[in-house]
Amino acid sequence: MLRVALAVVSLVLAAAAGAQSYPNRPVKVIVPWPPGQATDIAARVIAERLQAALGQPFVVDNKPGAGGAIGTEAAVKSPADGYTLLAASSGPVSIMPSLQKIPYDPLKDLAPISLICRNAYVLVTNPAFPGNNARDFIAELRANPDKYTFSSSGTGATAHLFAELFNHTAGIKARHVPYKGTAPAITDIINGQITYTLETVAATLPHVKSGRLKALGVSSAKRSVAMPDVPPIAEVTDLKGFDAAAWIGYAAPAGTPRDVLQRLSAEMHRILQQPELQERLAQLGLDPAPSSPDEMAGFLVREQERYAQIIKSANIRIE
Repeated sequence: MLRVALAVVSLVLAAAAGAQSYPNRPVKVIVPWPPGQATDIAARVIAERLQAALGQPFVVDNKPGAGGAIGTEAAVKSPADGYTLLAASSGPVSIMPSLQKIPYDPLKDLAPISLICRNAYVLVTNPAFPGNNARDFIAELRANPDKYTFSSSGTGATAHLFAELFNHTAGIKARHVPYKGTAPAITDIINGQITYTLETVAATLPHVKSGRLKALGVSSAKRSVAMPDVPPIAEVTDLKGFDAAAWIGYAAPAGTPRDVLQRLSAEMHRILQQPELQERLAQLGLDPAPSSPDEMAGFLVREQERYAQIIKSANIRIE
């Protein structure tokens, strides 16, 4: 019995020592998007501060392609030792499993660490569109089904799904016009060829400030720090409880030691309390939203279920 007790104590002490010694070499952070994209920027901001806090390089490795699936697959197939992390986001983790066949199962193959931020979307129109709030906008479209059009950065993109969710919840019918990217989808609203879209705060903010777009409401339940004067859609309409925002977080390959996940999560939570960092994220239209590994795991289940429901009800297919 004494030997067993000593063995148990040794294991506990070894685990504690392992957590304290992590990391003892560089950590790779796979970003499944090109440099400059929102997930890339948020991941780099956190990686810089993790490097300063933990004393080892956190090296960002961009592996873009296939809507984020290539980099995500590379991450899930890496050793589960805490030295390869994934900058995870809505598209390849919460949306793609319901849209197309992918070589991984996010809920089984990833170990959540922490959410970093939520990325609210904004309902925007051309300034000439009648009405100055989401309530008037919904009333106009309800009265004129199929008269108006909405754009997105592509079929199955987060912006497309949020617009479909908004349309379904509001009881409006409009024709979807997909584009190859956010910029052209917004440009044709500015030009008056398309009626509206729901796009990120970061993508729409410069145009709203310049007067080329009119912001009618944000998709999140709370106001965006970057657009404090624009109310949530749920606040000014009968769509009570409407709350939709993209997310960015950190995850690791499934099987990564629990103590490593918890240490990283604790550091990220501390980092995200820094006022300077919060201000920097706000300038990008990102609202900090730290979580524990367990909280993020539950969140991922709910998000995947929600997107699956939107995709099914709107009969969305990747051509």
